[in-house]
Amino acid sequence: MAATVEIDDHNENDNGNMWVLDQKLDQPMDEEAGRLKNMYREKKFSSLLLLRLAFQSLGVVYGDLGTSPLYVFYNTFPRGIGDPEEVVGALSLIIYSLTLIPLLKYVFIVCRANDNGQGGTFALYSLLCRHAKIKTIPNQHRTDEELTTYSRSTFHEQSFAAKTKRWLESCASRKNALLILVLVGTCNVIGDGILTPSISVLSAAGGIKVDHPNMSNSMFLLLRAVCLSISTVLLSNLSLFINYIVTPVACGTGVVVVVAVIILVGLFSMQHYGTDKVGWLFAPIVLLWFLLIGGVGLFNIWKYDKSVLKAFSPVYIYRYFKRGGKDGWTSLGGIMLSITGTEALFADLAHFPLSAVQLAFTVIVFPCLLLAYCGQAAYLINNKEHVIDAFYRSIPDGIYWPMFIVATAAAIVASQATISATFSIIKQALAHGCFPRVKVVHTSKKFPGQVYIPDINWILMLLCIAVTAGFKNKNQIGNAYGTAVVVVMLNTTLIMTLIMILVWRCHWFWVLLFTGLSLVVECTYFSAVLFKVDQGGWVPLVIAAAFLVIMYVWHYGTVKRYEFEMHSKVSMAWILGLGPSLGLVRVPGIGLVYTELASGVPHIFSHFITNLPAIHSVVVFVCVKYLPVYTVPEEERFLVKRIGPKNFHMFRCVARYGYKDLHKKDEDFEKKLFDNLFLFLRLEHMMEGCSDSDEYSLYGQRTEQSRDCLLSYNNGNTTSSSIDLTFSTVDSIAPIKSLTNGDLTVKSYGQASSQTEVDEVEFLSHCRDAGVVHILGNTVVRARRDSRLYKKIAVDYIYAFLRKICRENSVIFNVPHESLLNVGQIFYV
Repeated sequence: MAATVEIDDHNENDNGNMWVLDQKLDQPMDEEAGRLKNMYREKKFSSLLLLRLAFQSLGVVYGDLGTSPLYVFYNTFPRGIGDPEEVVGALSLIIYSLTLIPLLKYVFIVCRANDNGQGGTFALYSLLCRHAKIKTIPNQHRTDEELTTYSRSTFHEQSFAAKTKRWLESCASRKNALLILVLVGTCNVIGDGILTPSISVLSAAGGIKVDHPNMSNSMFLLLRAVCLSISTVLLSNLSLFINYIVTPVACGTGVVVVVAVIILVGLFSMQHYGTDKVGWLFAPIVLLWFLLIGGVGLFNIWKYDKSVLKAFSPVYIYRYFKRGGKDGWTSLGGIMLSITGTEALFADLAHFPLSAVQLAFTVIVFPCLLLAYCGQAAYLINNKEHVIDAFYRSIPDGIYWPMFIVATAAAIVASQATISATFSIIKQALAHGCFPRVKVVHTSKKFPGQVYIPDINWILMLLCIAVTAGFKNKNQIGNAYGTAVVVVMLNTTLIMTLIMILVWRCHWFWVLLFTGLSLVVECTYFSAVLFKVDQGGWVPLVIAAAFLVIMYVWHYGTVKRYEFEMHSKVSMAWILGLGPSLGLVRVPGIGLVYTELASGVPHIFSHFITNLPAIHSVVVFVCVKYLPVYTVPEEERFLVKRIGPKNFHMFRCVARYGYKDLHKKDEDFEKKLFDNLFLFLRLEHMMEGCSDSDEYSLYGQRTEQSRDCLLSYNNGNTTSSSIDLTFSTVDSIAPIKSLTNGDLTVKSYGQASSQTEVDEVEFLSHCRDAGVVHILGNTVVRARRDSRLYKKIAVDYIYAFLRKICRENSVIFNVPHESLLNVGQIFYV
């Protein structure tokens, strides 16, 4: 392994004007470096493997989009069909909507903007953060840009991309506006996670009343008898819930809503198993679903009206609007439902390669959806009065109940896809500091992107039940669903415009063409759903507004807390003035001081040592930060740096994670931290042995002699991890002196110089054996007395409440209570 050694005269804020030595453990061969950089790019697959992946993608990616035929025509014509030509016009709109939005825009354009295979709003934002300095929390270091997974390119000074980059970076309000745009899209995706299970399951369960309209009364009596028996024998929470919640619902709306609620409760109760446990069922169910709806559609075209195929002519779209007027325009809110699930398609992209997703859509999904809609339209032309249950009415009698079972299973799969996408996008928001700390559980060793968030799961379940039982019909839920989807698509279009400029460097003509066509189509749909805000469309707006307030207030508090840490950090001159003992008694052990700062000595440290008369023999400032990358490779995760001279025994360790990485709740983190710290000391000692050679100049010259020195030392080292080695030479680095047996207290300069030399690794091992104490800051944020009312409400009430209910850092880091020391401080913003 070759070493790249360079001296950078970078003035760091925490060390004053001093030389900083950076040693990078790079791969020695160009091929190896290329292999690492291409590791996360899409691989080429064999034909057989590609077909298998395309088959599997059906169950995860296309469940939501595939269940749209359950409710589209009813939401398009809630008042009934007047003229059969209206059906043809609506079908023509559906055909071209499916072609323009899911096929052209998402599958072949937007999905190519994935972040190392990751999709979703925050994945696009992460791409932008790597190509422009727009991140509102300025915790990135120049070494972060040298990660294997961190791809960043340079711009020509006069290019349109460079001008756009400077325009974004020059104003903080533009950065905040972009963040709010991302948050709005994220909040509406969360709204999709609430509305999709409601409308899908409710529409699928609606098949019960179609074939058995008198079933409701008998089912209600049976359900009430069972509930009363359960509550009498066992007064459990579940029985009370069923008796006092489900039974009243059954009185008012019948068995359909009750069945939908029961399915929803069962669906959310199974989330802790993870999609990996039941994922093998998804693909066959969805494939069977697409084949059935395609086959039924083909049968209905042949049986009822072959002339419906004339809807492929866009002329009928013009006739539809001319005939329908305002009603035809507002019916676009129902047409919009034919492309719902497209945003979930992009969010769930992480599990499969793009080529497999494209193959599945073009070969199976797109043709079967077209046949299904054409078949329903052919049926409705001859049976206009059946529009309320168009899907189930158009099914041949011989396969009705098998179709009902498959439809219910497909609705569950569709709900699972959006729920998983919601968990994934909240995990991304959490990593960007835009969501309160919640418990995140990995449910699959095979797919690291599959996560489960218990708190969010139960909140989604309650909201889904409230929406299902509150609206009671799929028309109002459809209005709400369309509003959420079109807002997400508009946000994606605006963010994609920046992606095409800054990341892809497209010519302005292609940027203008993509943005213009997308906005024309989506703004048309948006204007239509605005007419239905009072008919259920207000629900996603309220849900999104609530989550937006939570996410933005939390991010605002996070930024202000970080700015306070930056402005109040301790100067290195003050630390050096304290001397090796820091003016205190140095007691045996290691103190891990957790801080959000990646540079500088945090204020919590000075607050601690001014209130307590002792500090540990070794102090390590630990910073855990998330970067705008999908993942940070394990061998590149830790950065270690020495603070001050050697006899201070102060270090900094920065642990870097991507937005899909999970800081595991086990002992591995502490073990890996110390492993990298010991490796740092060995490499530093080796560098001292080579320090008198010519290649260690202030200009970072590299020779084969330094490479050989590092290689020979590394070959004898059993530790395989590689770190970014950075240490300060602010003072002459004196050799480590030995200590008397049993005494781990750091002595003064005069005492240390009279002792024999010992290995500092052994010293740290003794300190580790003596005990490790975790020192965490408990920072309380308050608004100033002269602050405006909205700021006081946001900081003193909303942010304070979120801090109170979110997970503690000690739980996230798995810190034992006996080793935990909280240091409280208050600051005003």
